[in-house]
Amino acid sequence: MNLKIAVLSGDGIGPEVILQAKKALYAIGVIYDHEFVFEDALIGAVAIDKTGSALPEQTLNLCLNTDAVLFGAIGDPKYDNNPDAKVRPEQGLLRLRKELGLFANIRPIKPYAALLDASPLKKEIIEGADFTIFRELTGGSYFGEKKLNESGTVASDLCEYSEEEITRIAHLAFQSAQNRRKKVTMVDKANVLETSRLWRRVVKTVSESYPEVALDFLFVDNAAMQIILNPRQFDVILTENLFGDILSDEASVITGSIGLLASASLGTTNALFEPIHGSYPQAKGKNIANPVACILSAAMLLEHFGLHEEAKKIYDGVEIAIGYGVVTTDLNPDSKYGTNEIGEFISNFILSKDDLMYFNSSNVTIGQSTIV
Repeated sequence: MNLKIAVLSGDGIGPEVILQAKKALYAIGVIYDHEFVFEDALIGAVAIDKTGSALPEQTLNLCLNTDAVLFGAIGDPKYDNNPDAKVRPEQGLLRLRKELGLFANIRPIKPYAALLDASPLKKEIIEGADFTIFRELTGGSYFGEKKLNESGTVASDLCEYSEEEITRIAHLAFQSAQNRRKKVTMVDKANVLETSRLWRRVVKTVSESYPEVALDFLFVDNAAMQIILNPRQFDVILTENLFGDILSDEASVITGSIGLLASASLGTTNALFEPIHGSYPQAKGKNIANPVACILSAAMLLEHFGLHEEAKKIYDGVEIAIGYGVVTTDLNPDSKYGTNEIGEFISNFILSKDDLMYFNSSNVTIGQSTIV
């Protein structure tokens, strides 16, 4: 298969983690005889600095004319800490999602057995957790009309949804649940918000097309608590933009680090794949950022195009790296490995290179070495 992939590294640690994802995809291409053509473009703070726009037209045109987008991270303290900035890095990503029609953000949550102790939650709570969050991505208060009075003392953000916007992501959530444990949990605030009441009515109607999938509802405040108390109860969580943004970051503590969470943003014809972490500017250039979320996002890209065996190879590489202790310091403060070493380990695993034992020879037993 030949794929043209737009690479938007962005800001902070974005370029470093993107490089490791590209290494993994390159290795997949070599082993499975695929050709991945990468074309880089600007977005975020680096784009503002060079062009004055958070999403230059050249970048948008590239993304509209490629098979997929591999995205790093955006954000810079000089904009984050300046509330008066007229152009902000986040505007580039929001516009990109809207222009590409990326209405569904999909975030899998599943802890690794070797990292159960890395989570601040008790092992017995998170063990066996495995759910996916479907977050609506192009509606709600993030995209609604924004107002600020002349004196700057009163502000509002309009939260607005249409039946069509809800229906299209609801179908994706139910289709996913059909192939999982057949349960969808709709998260809203229907006791207060009219938009949430519309979500409930529409989702109930969509559910009638999937009689084998159970549907239940939780208010978002209760859902936030239940994710911590008993994450195993969830299979597919379906929710709106703002709630999904918050809950998916909360759920990252189950895995032990936000640096492990990948995501796919899908539309009717376009697709973007990105780690859910931010630009982490404090770590820029220090070789300490966790690249696993970005590498797993590349695996989700492969799955999107039906390359399931290839994606599994990346998943296996990540799991073995974690099992060997080849992790960054967010998962093990005493680790001697950094961003580049983890990327090398996983790409070498895909390529079946013999130097895997170099990374963690002290932990490799005779039985483990047979996988190399």
